[in-house]
Amino acid sequence: MLTYHLKTQLLRLMNTATHFRFTKNDDNPTVKRLLRAVEPVVDDMPCLPVLGIFQENPQIFALPVVNARNEPVGIVERHAFVETFIKPYTHEIYGKKPIAEFMNQAPLIVSSHTSIDDISRIIIDAGMQHMVSGFIVTEHGQYAGIANGHDLLDEITQRKQANLFYLAHFDQLTKLPNRVLFMDRLSMAIAEASRVGSQIGLLFIDLDKFKHFNDSMGHAFGDQLLIAMAGILTRCSREMDTVARLSGDEFTIIADNITGQKDLDSLCWRILDTLKLPQQIMGREVFISASIGTVIFPRDDQDANNLLVKADAAMYEAKRSGRNTYRHYTAGMRLYSLDRMSLETDLRVAIERNEFELYYQPQVALDSGRVVGKEALIRWHHPQRGLLTPIHFIEIAEETGLIVAIGQWVIREACRQHQAWLKDGLQPMRISVNISAMQFYQSDFCDMVEDTIHATGINPSYLEFELTESMFMQDADAVVRTLRKLHGLGIKLAIDDFGTGYSNLSYLRKFPIDRLKVDQSFIKGIEHEPVNVEIVKTIAALARSMSLELVAEGVETDVELHWAESSGCTFVQGYRFSQPLPAEKFARWVAEYKHQVNQHTLGDM
Repeated sequence: MLTYHLKTQLLRLMNTATHFRFTKNDDNPTVKRLLRAVEPVVDDMPCLPVLGIFQENPQIFALPVVNARNEPVGIVERHAFVETFIKPYTHEIYGKKPIAEFMNQAPLIVSSHTSIDDISRIIIDAGMQHMVSGFIVTEHGQYAGIANGHDLLDEITQRKQANLFYLAHFDQLTKLPNRVLFMDRLSMAIAEASRVGSQIGLLFIDLDKFKHFNDSMGHAFGDQLLIAMAGILTRCSREMDTVARLSGDEFTIIADNITGQKDLDSLCWRILDTLKLPQQIMGREVFISASIGTVIFPRDDQDANNLLVKADAAMYEAKRSGRNTYRHYTAGMRLYSLDRMSLETDLRVAIERNEFELYYQPQVALDSGRVVGKEALIRWHHPQRGLLTPIHFIEIAEETGLIVAIGQWVIREACRQHQAWLKDGLQPMRISVNISAMQFYQSDFCDMVEDTIHATGINPSYLEFELTESMFMQDADAVVRTLRKLHGLGIKLAIDDFGTGYSNLSYLRKFPIDRLKVDQSFIKGIEHEPVNVEIVKTIAALARSMSLELVAEGVETDVELHWAESSGCTFVQGYRFSQPLPAEKFARWVAEYKHQVNQHTLGDM
């Protein structure tokens, strides 16, 4: 078990790790980018001077040892070496002995040309102790520097983050920005235009009769048609403009710094004229057309969402006018945001009408195979729309502030149900509840939680709050105070979707965290993603060193279960065991699963 001193030292190294920007020309970087300029010591140097180097340089985690030819022959790891010399009389007994007698004579040594991917696999195979001691890098056989294993973790995590950012912000088919990135850029463009007093044009473009092509020619043909459309819109636009695909056959263009309506007229006609030409799609010559709606900031509106809604309304006017044309938004056009407005109205009365219900997904311990916890997940029984998952309404709840009241209901209901299960004879197990940022930052949040604990009678040691990494990046002192209050009540604390946030692990040293939940994006299809295996294993090593539990989310297959277990996860949840279930079905599932585990155990005896 690592000492607290070494844990904090490792976290300090993680916090000072260099962050890099990745480009297409840097897809396979080498270990050179991880090098730290640590002066090596010669193998015949006495131990006392080496001890002095460690004492004067607390940031050095290990010292490389070289021979007279500057060839690496060993490594001295700070923790073990310093601990040896804090014992009585060791200075007198060993101080003058050569460092070669105390070094690790089998260090991990790699060439400077070794890729990041290769060193990741080498460390996994060689043993996770190299995450602490690091590894030596050579250039033509000569010592070139030393690298920290946790810098490597930071590096590969950053690469994963870059990939996740791309997946989250770009359409995978057309490679254009998606709705998320489009809205972000539109908001930024509005802010800049407001500052300098310029105008922005927004085009909403929808392919005409796209469903006809999809149904008659097949989805592969439809995909190629969308790719061709993306290319046409990009060529018709300026480099400074943003072309995005919102969904299906809907595209948008942000035209920055226009002089007026004439600029949008020219852009629309340029697109429509280009579409008059036949397009070669999968060996076939086809003609396509589009309907376009336009708006101008700030003339038509000053809000990003409203601009998009009005451009959408103008596009539908173009369709009603016969398609293959464009229309500018004018006051009085029917807006198509009524569906969202209706959902918001219904959401405001959903609690009063008792339309919410909690579903529960089991969490299984890999060492025993037993159910040790469950995560509470909200569902909405909408009277007209049926059963809705959070993806349908949480964003609206957060935007309107309703998430606070909903979050309070979830905590109360989860605690109530836990106690009801105990009365019915179900074994006590941890119950996890997701906490939103807005709810967490409420001044009376801890008081509300304490009142709920007293009102329901739940043992708080069975209650766990799942928080996101982003919550730790604001007002750290206030966050620490809140977390310590919750921990003081006996509540367990977990970081949800770990690895997809800011990848700055220094907060683990500051905050009283009990558990990490590895995001399902690292688990899904892990057998096909070697980098994901490396990330999960290194996170598992860090979790073990800090005595943190590690949960793999989204485990759906036996293969993913195997890799989650072999990568170091101690708990799992996902469809491999069960989908989220209503309370009554969850209790039955637990009983049936327990029976299966007991039967399997008896069968092995």
